[in-house]
Amino acid sequence: MDLKQTKLHILHKPEDLASRAKTGVSLHCHTEHSKEMLDFLPHYAAKLPIISRLSKMEVASYQKRKGKAIDFSTAFWLPPLSSQTVFDIEEKQINNAGLNALVSLTDHDGIDGNLDLHNKGEIAEVPISLEWTVPFEFGYFHVGVHNLPADRAIDITKDLLAYSFGEEGANNLTLHQLFAMLNELPELLIVLNHPLWDIGRIGKERNRQLLDLFMKEHGKWIHAFEINGFRKWSENKAVIEIAEAYGIPVVTGGDRHGCQPNTVINLTNSKTFAEFTEEVRHDRRSEIVLMPEYRHSIHSRQMQSFAEILKNYPEFREGHRKWFDRIHFDTGDGLGVRPLSVHWVFGGPKWLRIAIWVLGVAGSPRYRPMYRLVMKPEDRVPKNAAETTFEIPDLQNIAGQATEAPAN
Repeated sequence: MDLKQTKLHILHKPEDLASRAKTGVSLHCHTEHSKEMLDFLPHYAAKLPIISRLSKMEVASYQKRKGKAIDFSTAFWLPPLSSQTVFDIEEKQINNAGLNALVSLTDHDGIDGNLDLHNKGEIAEVPISLEWTVPFEFGYFHVGVHNLPADRAIDITKDLLAYSFGEEGANNLTLHQLFAMLNELPELLIVLNHPLWDIGRIGKERNRQLLDLFMKEHGKWIHAFEINGFRKWSENKAVIEIAEAYGIPVVTGGDRHGCQPNTVINLTNSKTFAEFTEEVRHDRRSEIVLMPEYRHSIHSRQMQSFAEILKNYPEFREGHRKWFDRIHFDTGDGLGVRPLSVHWVFGGPKWLRIAIWVLGVAGSPRYRPMYRLVMKPEDRVPKNAAETTFEIPDLQNIAGQATEAPAN
């Protein structure tokens, strides 16, 4: 079945894309300003062999020393690269493909990275964007808010974060008002990021139920769904299918946190981000490319990203060089959340240093063939889009409500 809203290209080797478009668009990039919460850590540590046992021992030891359990709710880490470096890496990959570049940095719940670039004055045309945490009903979603007006960006961001982290909690009326306010900005693009990822760990079925409820309530404000560079092909394929059912386009989002460029980009003939927004938001069309790196096992790429995140960078500024400079935690000493480097000189317990070394080895690209051997057939990227069968689900009743055009 041909896709109506989205045109898909799958690359298995680097290509010059100049014959297909004038511009490449890189969306959803994280910089050193992006606060990445660590509340998920116990959940995933429990699934890793050996590490699960060692982490349980450390948790028990902490409980004995402090008389209380470790509180991961305020812990967070920061990606290693500056906003300028991330921008340069994304621009270079797109330029190497023969295209002009548009890059939208979207740190979690903040625009400081974008403001840094604007303050330098060198690339002031970069859109001011963020990945907004949106509580809804019994879970939450991540929404890409791209191209805020420079003169209102700080105030709008404050309003969005007041909803996300204020005492009011999830409230459909307030959320409706915020989405309506955002949609009054004609050059702004609203993307539902990785919509099928169970980021709240509520279970796959409940997460899908939550998505349907969200789209019934607020779908008319969503301009596009995202296929994500760090999600499996089977999940991204399902996102494309659901987006088609809703009658909205799909855009890309690399979701990079390490040192490698995004593995998915958009193609357009637009010269500015505002023109690209017009194309997606009003014309409801999008052209996307899976870059050659995307075909590698998601697990191998995740491990490589972990290795880059947990690497020491002696050339960086003081206070950001070591991986434990970039992880912040409240140890219960009464001084609040501080970098782990305040407490650790050599990087923490020996078992943790060994585990990080193992992650570094496992993240080496030389081990990618091993990961590919255990890939599930449905997660292998197809040879080309033309031979890919998309099965569009029956969401007619939901789609009728979700795609009702808001007033512009």
